[in-house]
Amino acid sequence: MKRSLSIDVYFDFICPWCLIGRRQLQRALAQFKAVQPEVEIDLAWQGVQLLAEMPAQGQPFAEFYRRRLGSEQAVLQRQAQVREAASMVGEQIDFSLIQRMPNTADAHRLFLHASELGDEQQVEALMERLLAAYFHRGEDLGDRDTLLRIAEECGFAPQALAGSLRGDGMPFVSASADIAGRGVPCFVFDDRLQVVGAQPVEALLEAMHMAVARSTGAGQ
Repeated sequence: MKRSLSIDVYFDFICPWCLIGRRQLQRALAQFKAVQPEVEIDLAWQGVQLLAEMPAQGQPFAEFYRRRLGSEQAVLQRQAQVREAASMVGEQIDFSLIQRMPNTADAHRLFLHASELGDEQQVEALMERLLAAYFHRGEDLGDRDTLLRIAEECGFAPQALAGSLRGDGMPFVSASADIAGRGVPCFVFDDRLQVVGAQPVEALLEAMHMAVARSTGAGQ
């Protein structure tokens, strides 16, 4: 009997833990496929807008985090923690490049529409490029022209996606909206087993094997 495993990942583009969690998931998937190659993986990325009240034009990044964390020292400590965790999965985040904390509603709308139009390789390329735009290049993910240019670089026709961009700051609302309260990244395996946070590879791998074992047992 053919076996499958669905994985829904709830994320926001501006969350560094989502980038870190993505890298952990990629490593876990590689290990899982090595031992259970017969299992078909259905991976879907579900957008969650963490800062729905963010103005459409965004806010200055440094100012936003000083207000959020209370002091410059607290910001530096948090960023050091994130950089260390990111380096463990091969990511180098340079916060000095990020000038704006964007409103990510349109980025999520673009990605959702692109996911409906593109193939798996295009969608994966777009996800990577959007994350790199923010964390590696300091590009503004709230800017319409930037989003359409990135989509075009990944093989999408800008005119096909332009209609999904509102530019008015209206929140991105999806079926995954309630996940935000539990935190992102959030990994849901076969709609039943949930792992919250940028967990180690071992935790994600264990959840995958458990989900498949449960599914197999239920089908017998």
